[in-house]
Amino acid sequence: MMIKDWKKDIFTIPNLLSLFRLALLPVYAYIYLNAVDNYQFLIAGCIMAVSCLTDLVDGKIARRFNMISTLGKILDPLADKVTQFTLILCLSLKYPSMRLVLALFLVKDLFQLVLGIVNLRKGKMLPGALLAGKVCTTVLFISLIALVLFPQLDPRLVNTIAMIDMVFLAISFVSYIFAYFGKNTKVQDIPTE
Repeated sequence: MMIKDWKKDIFTIPNLLSLFRLALLPVYAYIYLNAVDNYQFLIAGCIMAVSCLTDLVDGKIARRFNMISTLGKILDPLADKVTQFTLILCLSLKYPSMRLVLALFLVKDLFQLVLGIVNLRKGKMLPGALLAGKVCTTVLFISLIALVLFPQLDPRLVNTIAMIDMVFLAISFVSYIFAYFGKNTKVQDIPTE
């Protein structure tokens, strides 16, 4: 009986969609890094668009059909972060200005990872993503996919997009610093079931 319940929690539609998003990443990276023609960049962009759409759908399915699981609470944001990292890394190989975005992204996410682990060990956690983090994720996905879809953009426009991404990353980073260390910390005890 416990095995059946365990499988039921693991093999939910939202979790499978998150795994699908992760499986798309090597396909995207291979196509993007080897793309020469515009249609190849279009295919790479479409793969990432499908990934983003499944990200929108999996949370709605989880809430609507009561398929929220502990694994899903870990897998969904992990798939988001790995997808963002893959996009930024691939783009930074083509656009030097994206290397600063990659550096800030890594610092912010390593901070969140370390503080998340430290708090989990204390039986505490943030109750969910902050609004600034959600807005940042949306801005990143839109701008990064645009850079994939339009590989011939003027370098000044690419630099502007990189700066916008860095501003949103910085705002998100500061928001998480305050969430962990601010006067009105948002860290809560993990509810016991």
